[in-house]
Amino acid sequence: MNLHFENMEEAKTLFGPHNDHLKAIEKHLEVKVHTKGSNVVIEGDELDVELAGRLLKELQGLLKRGYPIYVSDIDFAIRILSEDRSMNLEDIFLNTVYISSQKKVITPKSVVQKEYIDTIRNYDMVIGIGPAGTGKTYLAMAMALSFLMKKAVKRIILARPAVEAGERLGFLPGDLYEKVNPYLRPLYDALHDMLEFDQASKLMERGVVEVAPLAFMRGRTLNDSFVILDEAQNTKPEQMKMFLTRMGFGSRVVITGDITQVDLPDGKQSGLIQVQDVLKKIQGIKFVYFSEKDVIRHPLVQDIIKAYEEAEQYDGSRET
Repeated sequence: MNLHFENMEEAKTLFGPHNDHLKAIEKHLEVKVHTKGSNVVIEGDELDVELAGRLLKELQGLLKRGYPIYVSDIDFAIRILSEDRSMNLEDIFLNTVYISSQKKVITPKSVVQKEYIDTIRNYDMVIGIGPAGTGKTYLAMAMALSFLMKKAVKRIILARPAVEAGERLGFLPGDLYEKVNPYLRPLYDALHDMLEFDQASKLMERGVVEVAPLAFMRGRTLNDSFVILDEAQNTKPEQMKMFLTRMGFGSRVVITGDITQVDLPDGKQSGLIQVQDVLKKIQGIKFVYFSEKDVIRHPLVQDIIKAYEEAEQYDGSRET
């Protein structure tokens, strides 16, 4: 396949520093890409060559719309187009969720991530289930800040059950704040990734953003709030019911978790697993399911998740 790009400077940006974007395409699609000036020749299997050519053209379209392309975007783009040839990269990468104080554009990087943020825009309660690294909490946080900045809600509440790997708070050193703080750290990290530290601190001091353990939700009614419950697989059924019934007028609720990573003591049912059956027929509540294809961490994480799933299926078949 031969491609020609009229604008030389645009072609250089498209190819990446030291042709890194083209090298990524070669690696992921097993094609050979040759350049001479702004001309490109792609060689390899017909379907892979076709996909590589389409990828470059769609990435060029993103550049023209002002989207900054990074090497990591090449992998995400190939996953999207490989999974569904009818998808258009602009529909996903330009579906901006939130632009942080550092001018960092936050957008979906997979088809399911796009479905997730579109669902959060349109439903009052969304439950995102899937493996770690799929952006469930991060995108929910971005959407919460977007709602806050548009004054669609008055505050953001971020909650997590303080149950990890069988530990009990009573056996940990320090006062209550020191005991629960390690469990809430991932929420602080996501918040500070999107806001300047001083800006985040002021919002928390004013109570506009609250980060708290799930137990602190009991007895409250949360009006005009964007509420995120993270690591919900570690809630017991009664805790999940308590949380769900805190929802007030003008509020949005997003619940996230990975039902393959339950840290509750043996014999204790996960509220997130149970809620799938309890709430499945209620209109206004939407479930979104992620898979290893949506992992937005190092490419090895996707392979690791898949390997564990295959190992667990093999162990399960042996037991039966």
